[in-house]
Amino acid sequence: MAHVDEDPLALDRQVCFALAAASRSVVGVYRPILEPLGLTHPQYLVMLALWERSPRTARDVADALHLEPPTLTPLLKRLEAIGCITRVRNPDDERELRIEPTEHGRALRALAEQVPGRVVERLGVPVAVLEQVRDRLTELLAAARAAEGRAAAERR
Repeated sequence: MAHVDEDPLALDRQVCFALAAASRSVVGVYRPILEPLGLTHPQYLVMLALWERSPRTARDVADALHLEPPTLTPLLKRLEAIGCITRVRNPDDERELRIEPTEHGRALRALAEQVPGRVVERLGVPVAVLEQVRDRLTELLAAARAAEGRAAAERR
């Protein structure tokens, strides 16, 4: 039997495991920081996309967040219910749903500006290291999306 360090199936050698565990843990750090804003982490991501640029279409928000529209829809409905966004059909194209922050949603941005600093503080990791991790993860995401595209093309 191969030594654990050589085992290609050892749990601690799996990129997918490291990503999943790190994601759960980091999102857990955000949870108490976002709670006073009344937002879950996925809702926070939607608001970040809208604070970056709005109005946006639902499709544009889904693409920006790398989500399927059926996953985004309940997030949008909940954000609308708590008064953070409005969802309006485009009168020229009923298929298009335009999303933008309400006055309350725009006001939340000022409070949210404290979130990144508080996360860095809680993690205790230098900003430069977090930026490097983000950049490597962004490269990994691009590689994974390219691989998905190649696999889809092969299936055709």
